[in-house]
Amino acid sequence: MKKIMMELGGLSCPSCLEKIKTAVEHQAGVSEVKVLFNAGKLKATLDTNQVTAPVLKQVIENLGYQVKNVKEKEVTQ
Repeated sequence: MKKIMMELGGLSCPSCLEKIKTAVEHQAGVSEVKVLFNAGKLKATLDTNQVTAPVLKQVIENLGYQVKNVKEKEVTQ
């Protein structure tokens, strides 16, 4: 399991983050998704056997937004 934090770009309103959150939540292996509009960040927990940060980055970029930075941290269960 990993916790990730992504800095996002191209956000113009809170509905932009809701669109991103919904797309990320629908990916297998993603849990605990939080979005922070004012900070322009997305935080999530990933089961890396099912999904990786680069896959989520591509999902977000396919929606037309930028991912400026990705931080990952291993977590133990």
